[in-house]
Amino acid sequence: MLRKRLIAFLAINEGVLFRTKLFRPDYRYTSNFVDLWSIDELIVVDVSRDRSNQEGLFFPALERFASQCFVPITSGGGIRVVEDVEKFLCAGADKVILNSGAVSRPELISEVSSRYGSQCVVLSVDVRKSPSGLYEVFIQNGAQGTGLDAVTWAQKAEGLGVGEILLTPIERDGSLQGYDLELSKVISEVVEIPVLISGGAGNWQHMVDGINVGCADGVCTQNIYHFTEQSIASAKRALGRAGLPVREAS
Repeated sequence: MLRKRLIAFLAINEGVLFRTKLFRPDYRYTSNFVDLWSIDELIVVDVSRDRSNQEGLFFPALERFASQCFVPITSGGGIRVVEDVEKFLCAGADKVILNSGAVSRPELISEVSSRYGSQCVVLSVDVRKSPSGLYEVFIQNGAQGTGLDAVTWAQKAEGLGVGEILLTPIERDGSLQGYDLELSKVISEVVEIPVLISGGAGNWQHMVDGINVGCADGVCTQNIYHFTEQSIASAKRALGRAGLPVREAS
């Protein structure tokens, strides 16, 4: 059985690490509490509204993380053309996240996949659940609805060359109330590529449920790792006790 991944999601706003809530920067950190030696992967995303100074603010931050850890890094924020990908890879990313740019121009997925391989391409799917029960895809940091159904979009993206899917229900971001297990399970059942779930983890049981009930291949957390009494090592021990295959903490 493939090992399940614990992934730390780091939101960078104008070069500074922030906690987010409902896709908005909520609390600024002066230091990083992430145990880089025990985590399996990092996701480092530029959530700045104004990315005009991305070269001067975000990429130096990404380079610092890449120089301090030796686990795969997925990064993104504002990728619109295939040439943008090179900037993230040169700054230390191993994989890139596509979101708004892929919705606006789906062929971007194929272009990036053809040049760098599908293993380099992660599709971020940010959603809101409608009263009818459908999950609508949102873009522009969760500000703009698209009318796209998340299930249909995930299947199409897989066909275009996406290697992984990252799911985030906007209303659960920063809630610490648990993942949307229904969403994770539905998407996992209709695609063959790995599915990562984000948004809502508040304790270790939420992570266990994300894997056992939501069928996720990896559980992403942001806010829970910003509390010093919590550690990735203890999270891994909890998942191990639940019988889940995880890489041992360093």
